[in-house]
Amino acid sequence: MSVSGHPLLTSAPQFFSSPKHIRSPSSPAVNGGFNCICVNAIPASQDGSFTLQEGHPLAANETNVGPNTATDNNCTSDSEKLSAAGAVDGEISVRYASSQSRASPSGSSSQLDVSVPTLERFRHEITHPAVELLEPWDAKFSSKGSQSFAAIPVSDISSSPVQNEEKPKVKHRRVYINNPLRTNDREDIVGNKVRTSKYTWLTFLPKNLFEQFRRVAYIYFLAIVILNQIPQLAVFGRTASLFPLLFVLVVTAIKDGYEDWGRHRSDVIENNRLAEVFTQGEFRPKKWKRIEVGEVVRVVANMPVPCDMVLLGSSDPTGVAYIQTLNLDGESNLKTRYARQETQSKQPDIHPLSGCVVCEPPTRNIYEFTAYLEMDGEDIPLGPSNVILRGCELKNTSWVVGVVVYAGKDTKVMKNSSGAQSKRSKLETQMNNATMWLAFFLLLICLVGGLGMGIWVGKHQSTLDDLPYYGKRDIFTGEDVAFYNVIGEAVFAFLSFVIMFQVLIPISLYISMELVRLGQSSFMSRDKEMYYSETNTRFECRALNINEDLGQIKYIFSDKTGTLTQNRMEFYGASIDGINYCDNVKVLNGSNPSIGLTRRSRIRIKTEQVVNLDSKLLCLLQNDSELLEKNIAHEFFLVLAICNTVVPIKVDEETPDARDSSSSEKPIVIEYQAESPDEQALVTAAAFYGYILLERSTRHVLIEVQGVVQRYDLLGIHEFDSVRKRMSVVIRFPDRSIKVLLKGADTAVLDLVTKYTVFAATSAAERRSASVLSSTISHIEDYAKAGLRTLVLASKQLSEADYYDWESRVAQSNTALGSNRVILLRKVAESLERDLDLLGATAVEDKLQDGVPETIAALREAGMKVWVLTGDKQETAISIGFACNLLTHDMEQIIINASTASGCRDEISRAMAHIQKHKDLSTQVCNGKLLESPQSSPLSSTAILSTSLKAHLHTNGRKIQENSTLCSDSSPSLALIIDGNTLLHALSEELEQKFFEVATACKAVICCRVAPSQKSNIVSLVKEKAQEMTLAIGDGANDVPMLQKAHVGIGLSGQEGRQAVMSSDFSMGQFKFLSKLLLVHGHWNYQRLSYMVLYNLYRNAVFVMMLFWFILQTAFSASSAIFDWNLMFYSLIYTSVPTIVVGIFDKDLSQKTLLSHPPLYGAGQKDESYNNRLFWITMLDTLWQSLVLFYVPLYTYQVSTIDIWSIGSLWTIAVVILVNLHLAMDVQHWMWITHLAIWGSIASTFGCLLILDSIKQETFLPHYGVIFHMISTFEYWFDIVLIVVLALLPRFCVKAMVQRVWPTDIQMAREVEAKNLCKESTHNKHSMEI
Repeated sequence: MSVSGHPLLTSAPQFFSSPKHIRSPSSPAVNGGFNCICVNAIPASQDGSFTLQEGHPLAANETNVGPNTATDNNCTSDSEKLSAAGAVDGEISVRYASSQSRASPSGSSSQLDVSVPTLERFRHEITHPAVELLEPWDAKFSSKGSQSFAAIPVSDISSSPVQNEEKPKVKHRRVYINNPLRTNDREDIVGNKVRTSKYTWLTFLPKNLFEQFRRVAYIYFLAIVILNQIPQLAVFGRTASLFPLLFVLVVTAIKDGYEDWGRHRSDVIENNRLAEVFTQGEFRPKKWKRIEVGEVVRVVANMPVPCDMVLLGSSDPTGVAYIQTLNLDGESNLKTRYARQETQSKQPDIHPLSGCVVCEPPTRNIYEFTAYLEMDGEDIPLGPSNVILRGCELKNTSWVVGVVVYAGKDTKVMKNSSGAQSKRSKLETQMNNATMWLAFFLLLICLVGGLGMGIWVGKHQSTLDDLPYYGKRDIFTGEDVAFYNVIGEAVFAFLSFVIMFQVLIPISLYISMELVRLGQSSFMSRDKEMYYSETNTRFECRALNINEDLGQIKYIFSDKTGTLTQNRMEFYGASIDGINYCDNVKVLNGSNPSIGLTRRSRIRIKTEQVVNLDSKLLCLLQNDSELLEKNIAHEFFLVLAICNTVVPIKVDEETPDARDSSSSEKPIVIEYQAESPDEQALVTAAAFYGYILLERSTRHVLIEVQGVVQRYDLLGIHEFDSVRKRMSVVIRFPDRSIKVLLKGADTAVLDLVTKYTVFAATSAAERRSASVLSSTISHIEDYAKAGLRTLVLASKQLSEADYYDWESRVAQSNTALGSNRVILLRKVAESLERDLDLLGATAVEDKLQDGVPETIAALREAGMKVWVLTGDKQETAISIGFACNLLTHDMEQIIINASTASGCRDEISRAMAHIQKHKDLSTQVCNGKLLESPQSSPLSSTAILSTSLKAHLHTNGRKIQENSTLCSDSSPSLALIIDGNTLLHALSEELEQKFFEVATACKAVICCRVAPSQKSNIVSLVKEKAQEMTLAIGDGANDVPMLQKAHVGIGLSGQEGRQAVMSSDFSMGQFKFLSKLLLVHGHWNYQRLSYMVLYNLYRNAVFVMMLFWFILQTAFSASSAIFDWNLMFYSLIYTSVPTIVVGIFDKDLSQKTLLSHPPLYGAGQKDESYNNRLFWITMLDTLWQSLVLFYVPLYTYQVSTIDIWSIGSLWTIAVVILVNLHLAMDVQHWMWITHLAIWGSIASTFGCLLILDSIKQETFLPHYGVIFHMISTFEYWFDIVLIVVLALLPRFCVKAMVQRVWPTDIQMAREVEAKNLCKESTHNKHSMEI
């Protein structure tokens, strides 16, 4: 047999050479399906072995065979192993086993003996199109004897860069196949049971209590309860004092337990799934949680993978398996994995399988795996393409068999899971500081009271027996009363005051906050504008304790696939041979594919994508003439159909053609699965133009070209990477010619094509080439302006000599280890990909979700920084960045791609220097009084209010606040793009601070090819360094770590399951809802709760201070002028309802104003509604109001006969009216329920007083009829009015002055809004009159 004139199999001696082992320099298992195996047609030597040609680049020299090599013809050397483990830049270092070498009879060259059994194992790895191996092996060769084969090259041992390099000492894991007992004797190997829940039955109570008592106020309340158990101090009753704290603790525990119960049930379901495990000679079902490392597991189609497994075999004869990594990287496209051919033919239920997998310890990196398999005396290299990870699903493959290498918490998906996080709002954290200050103040006033008591007792110790209100002996019974010495009396007085003034820190505040949050959550969930009808998804609040954080977000971290995009792209048009085929388009989708396809084709494409077909281009391709334009277009679509990683899948689906009885043959339905949506769009477009990808294997591609099936042999691939920005394939065409087909980014490909200028061209062909190049560049610019994604296509004819030279160089490069392999392969690719013939360019429209660009623009205008963290390729991420307005064409991109720590350090240093240069230039521009426009700089919200708002205030004679830091805050228009490999070094302790400074100095950041744990680490870095509020949003399980790490996590109910939703704090249907959620609901929630906290602290503090002033007038005794029931009802009935109603319904601005002026959101980012300054101002106001409240009645009734209960009744009603009117002064949106709550609260207080003072029971007798007597006097009503006026007058004056002289953005917007409402009301009234 011969191919292309080269004899491959010739006569040979009648005996076989002894079995020797060789290893291919690369294989589908290692390089993702790409290998280069040189097969040179040369005769065999006389002894039946196979001789490498002298001078062959991979020929082994006698001096490099090994230490035991002899020059004698009969001497052989022992097998020698060279091994290395490691992975750099996605290239996996492999292990090679050198063959035994025997000197040739002539001594001119070395020989390698290759037996037929060896080639049988090696058969599937041969990709040379000229090689056809006879089958079956035994039948053919038993009759004919051994045949002479061309030598298959092995790695040149002498050229290996690690020949004399010592192997690094790494603690490897040894996994013995189908021997879990031997494997699991090590202590560091865990079982397959997983737990994502926060609590267990044993840890729930202590862990939940610990988390709750992180609130400083709860520790204070616990101390009060303990003090109240002392009989001498039991002011409110020992049992009754337990209920408030217990109520809050129990309610919170029930809520936390309910949230965690869902995670616990998911864990139970997950751990009790069944998998087929090889036991006792057959596969038997076994629960996931009982699977052990070392066991052999079989996974069937459409089932999840239970643990991380090295693939041993699949239902496909070539060992290929298709998996979906949705839960790992968020991508729903299929990916290929491979079983080594050495294990593919040895299934455990058919042939005994033994060996040992030596792999790296468990790591988080889901894109790397370094290992080798020791089997039959060989070291077989394993890489990422040989392992399937837990969480993946098997697709379009009947079954796979693998050995478990990592289980349970050691699996990569669990390594990337940070577990359920306990979150507290920023406002609660600030409340802790306020609580500590109030606790200090409480101790201070109690200390004053205790010391005062001690001093007073010391001064009056001689007359204590005679004092009726403070005696050592009861004057009525004559019995001695327990009396402690001066110090004892002071201590007990101090503790009594602590209990008496305990409401200074209100426990009711926490109950009120939970009720307000519940009401806010109800309104958000019922918002029809955040309802997504296509999936029937409503907004859902899954965490009720961080609603207010939605109003303070500074950094947003977003996933890309499924979050910003629909995961769908549309082919728009193409520029071919300088002609733009984007006119006269016909929109087509998968429902009617026959329009584009030739009528002779039985193939139908299953797709929901929209393809724009150009009628002129269709006519050109279906024309039978041999026009130059048609040939170029033909090759253009061949590049689209071949140069990709798309997998065609035949699906069983009934089509309209199949149901048509007139059809003679049933159509074949094909669905394309691609790793990226742009590739899927391009291959689908090629299919609709008549170039249908039918089959793809590691050795060939089948294409139906206008109804005719053609085979194209795949000789090699240079895969796409972020450095080269292009992909090329070497193809042997049906006419035996060899061509290089290439596609890539315009910036990467246009420099590689043969360039001619119109003036320098010397022939018609050169002038035509120059014209095509100029036209194509012009079309690409037009596509870019239209927001389309572009790729440039080119090709090149390759001679046989050039091909074999390239192939040998690839083989040489594959023998290098580590980063050297990457560099060498890139150099080989560069030498191949030059002097190309330009074919044209494609235009693809990336389908974003509705409203994404507008949403991102609004969020950025509101002062938020948006970072995109995605697992996609760098070019894809950049294109999406432009499409969604995250990146703009006036931004300067800083791209950092480095594979080493030193390289990363240098790149970051250069970026810092570049940023500093921009800042220096901005400073010079500012000094020159040339300022940027407010819209182009991240200024304060005051400086970037809309022009109309400023103009309105100017016309009303108001002075606009200008930001004094206008220049200093202006940042250069820079964007940072960084990949996952670089982040491995950038997030190290040494470089994280510099990386943070570079990233935060840029207006946009895109992190691509990042693992889930890296997303979490980036969020954690910004949280710790920036001390700003962060929000993460995503839709896949790979986004769960960052959702849990961010202050606020939002899950989208998309196409990637509900894992993100189940782990989020809030969930919704579309990214566009984020603008209303933050700018409207977030703003309202923050403003309401912030005011509610300050008001509650004020409300209780003014009441406590009134009691404190009273003890100064009563010899520092712990007695009170206010009835005990009024003390309890003050926070429960008299003042609680208004604050809850206002916290739920009040709003400072309308939805329309907040959405039209996003900078108003900055009030929350700057803590304008709650901060230390406001807290202390409120406390000073409280001090003044308490003084007025106490001393006005005291001096009014100084000369009178009323008792303490009467004046206490006046204080009670006065303080209730005062705090409610204080609240009424601050209400910004009056509703009927607000009126009912505030005025009803005052009325209910009068009603309670009337009822309590009408009861004739013994304990109520001192208060009987008090209120009836007081309300009949003028002084009573005069004091109430005087107290309210004097107490609130300073507050009113200060508010009026501040709003007039130093108005905030919110106040200015409210003024404009009020004037607009007045105008609208007047206009409507006038219209009605007309």
